[in-house]
Amino acid sequence: MKQHIGALALLVADYDEAIAWYTRTLHFDVIEDTDMGGGKRWVLLAPPGSRETRLLLAQAKGAEQVAQIGHQAGGRVFLFLHTDDFQRDWHRMRAAGVNFREEPREEAYGTVAVFEDLYGNAWDLLQLKRQPSE
Repeated sequence: MKQHIGALALLVADYDEAIAWYTRTLHFDVIEDTDMGGGKRWVLLAPPGSRETRLLLAQAKGAEQVAQIGHQAGGRVFLFLHTDDFQRDWHRMRAAGVNFREEPREEAYGTVAVFEDLYGNAWDLLQLKRQPSE
């Protein structure tokens, strides 16, 4: 059996605002943007080179959903953006105005720093250490 997570839903205040931030700031690609009618869209984004997992932008509707924008993980790191070159991406993202909550640090598993998306969700920018067999 083979399975994978195809997409993770992320509550956003506005589709176009979120698309602009993720494409300009993180360089994500728009995989699909389909009008579903009634103001609803099917918007899938992915980091450059990503093959399977996508980010599904879900525009919040109603007070309950709006209240959860930026808080989907209760203040914990919500998403993990893996990179093949931490320094390149960290410098590029900082220059683009991304708010990093901390300076990069070395952990047993790799180099990491927590940053925030445009709504305040916490993400890890992470370059995993190579395993000896890689």
